[in-house]
Amino acid sequence: MSQKRKYYVVWKGKTPGIYSDWKDCEAQVKGEKDAKYKAFETLQHAEAAYRQPYQNHIRPASGGNGRVAGTQNTPTKTVLTTDEHGITVLRPGVTDGPILAAIAVDAACSGNPGVMEYRGVYIPSMSQIFHYRAEKGTNNIGEFLAIVHGLSYLKKHRLDLVLYSDSVNAMKWVRERQCRSKLPLSADTADLWDYVHRAESWLKSNSYTTDIRKWNTDSWGEIPADFGRK
Repeated sequence: MSQKRKYYVVWKGKTPGIYSDWKDCEAQVKGEKDAKYKAFETLQHAEAAYRQPYQNHIRPASGGNGRVAGTQNTPTKTVLTTDEHGITVLRPGVTDGPILAAIAVDAACSGNPGVMEYRGVYIPSMSQIFHYRAEKGTNNIGEFLAIVHGLSYLKKHRLDLVLYSDSVNAMKWVRERQCRSKLPLSADTADLWDYVHRAESWLKSNSYTTDIRKWNTDSWGEIPADFGRK
């Protein structure tokens, strides 16, 4: 019986990509420090995985070389709990990874306050689905607005997806339906505060069923919507 073909994703190696032959894959990772690669049963799974962060598919292991035993792209088991703020989080040590049928949001700020922007990313394709920029703001305001924008986007498009954020503070503000930033109202923050008040009004006048979850940065790496400026 002929051996079933496998497809090898190389996230980190000489030439990242998808390979249908182990020898080709091995040539990209052999001798490479911190190479990241994994085999998948179908090309479809491999292509989807390649568009995602390697942390979504490779569990950290002490003394490992980046390869995970087993090649099945098995759905992850998720066990949830609620923290002291009433926010849904993943229980440490129980889940292998995040839910992939989800969107992720994140914010970045050049200075605090400073030029602020946030965005939302559809995790399966790693495509940006919305983006906003303000000339003066804070990271916490951006994280808050990103979640609200994500909630509004999912409701408008009738999408039943998980929403990930890595900001516990912003998740708490969303739950309270109020942005508690102390950024002063001034001529250069007036437009941003108007946007914040509209977001608060949306929260108070709309219901939603979206499952908002905390992104586990320690286990999964940076959130897919991260701007990569750390």
